[in-house]
Amino acid sequence: MTWRHPSEYHLADLQIIEPGRVEKNYWRDLWCYRELFQVLAWRDVAVRYKQTIIGVVWAILRPVLTMLVFTVIFSRVARLPSEGTAPYPLMVLAGMLPWTFISTALSDASNSLIGSASLIGKVYFPRLIIPVATIVVAFVDLLISFAILCIMMIWYRFLPTWHVLFLPFFVLLAFLASLGPGLWVTSLNVKYRDFRYVLPLALQLGLYISPVGFSSSVIPLKWRPLYSLNPIVGVIDGFRWCILGGASHIYGTGLGISMFVIISVLLLGIKQFRQTEKTFADLI
Repeated sequence: MTWRHPSEYHLADLQIIEPGRVEKNYWRDLWCYRELFQVLAWRDVAVRYKQTIIGVVWAILRPVLTMLVFTVIFSRVARLPSEGTAPYPLMVLAGMLPWTFISTALSDASNSLIGSASLIGKVYFPRLIIPVATIVVAFVDLLISFAILCIMMIWYRFLPTWHVLFLPFFVLLAFLASLGPGLWVTSLNVKYRDFRYVLPLALQLGLYISPVGFSSSVIPLKWRPLYSLNPIVGVIDGFRWCILGGASHIYGTGLGISMFVIISVLLLGIKQFRQTEKTFADLI
């Protein structure tokens, strides 16, 4: 290393240490560490899919098998109606897209900090990058499931309408719906390791109380605002409205309530994560 006189150093070369500087520049650091985010996201995707068959197969079988089971139970046995004229399997699969995305994101995010313990203990970076990067894997699963949906739509000769243009908005809404609880769960899981056993049970319960296997229109109108407090309801209804077009109708009041809950939980999740972030290195 060549010695340089202090006057030759540029400001960019210096690491400035002052009280509160990390807090003040935290959100700017997220952008500065964007390459680390890309590396972590690619690592998680590679671990799931590189040199493996079960990763891709599971991403295909999981929504397909769930669709078949729900179609038999809710359509054949319970004889619940579909969304308009849409085939029941398409309606179920359209609901499976956001649910699979959100449940996968929550499961992966809950253990993300513990899985990166060696990295957290060695170098500073905004820890928020780690759980957010894991959601990229869930997004890849979403793309695979969407490809299956396209094949089924061709099979049923069911074409989407202009509503599909709004699908990116509801994908973003699904991302926010998973990020808020994901930040909350991953911060709790660092301190309470047995919390990871609660999450699978909560997701299993959420699968049946959310309108994945049935249309939310079967809920009596007077109860739909209360039912929409489940934020996933608005996301699923939005996906179906985009994919099934005129065969599906969106409940505006319920969507507004779900969006309010999603934003509220997201803000609380960020607050909880930031409050406990300083202790991650010690607890892990």
